[in-house]
Amino acid sequence: MENSISIRTAKASDLETLLEFEQGVIEAERPLDPFLAEGTLTYYNIPELISSDQIHFVVAVSRNELVASGYLRVENSKHYHKNPTHGYIGFIYVKPEFRGKRISNFVISSLQDWAKEKKLNELRLDVYSNNLSAIKAYERFGFEKSLVNMRIDI
Repeated sequence: MENSISIRTAKASDLETLLEFEQGVIEAERPLDPFLAEGTLTYYNIPELISSDQIHFVVAVSRNELVASGYLRVENSKHYHKNPTHGYIGFIYVKPEFRGKRISNFVISSLQDWAKEKKLNELRLDVYSNNLSAIKAYERFGFEKSLVNMRIDI
């Protein structure tokens, strides 16, 4: 399977599939987050993700089919952090029938390579604390837990 996966930069012609991926992310996160609004949601400005020179947006392809996505955005760090900038990873999505094959590792490795080219020394991402399979995958890649974001409905 791994030999049939390739990673390439996302293109404008991928938009329709990427919009479907976005809805897949939202569908997966709805049961994890009671604070998500009802109805149709969008998370990303996908054309901007594709066109920005501060964002590296990639897709994984298997037999000419888009099967996964992810981006890395260069962000300014807090003034008290040692690295003035860092890479923020988002929109990690793998089509359900391709999960469990560590395709997200190929996506993240590609993003990490781009981050190194940009001389970034740190990568960050957000993951729901109750998304144990994603946390496990990110930890296998080498990510460590950092802050815990807490909230209350009042």
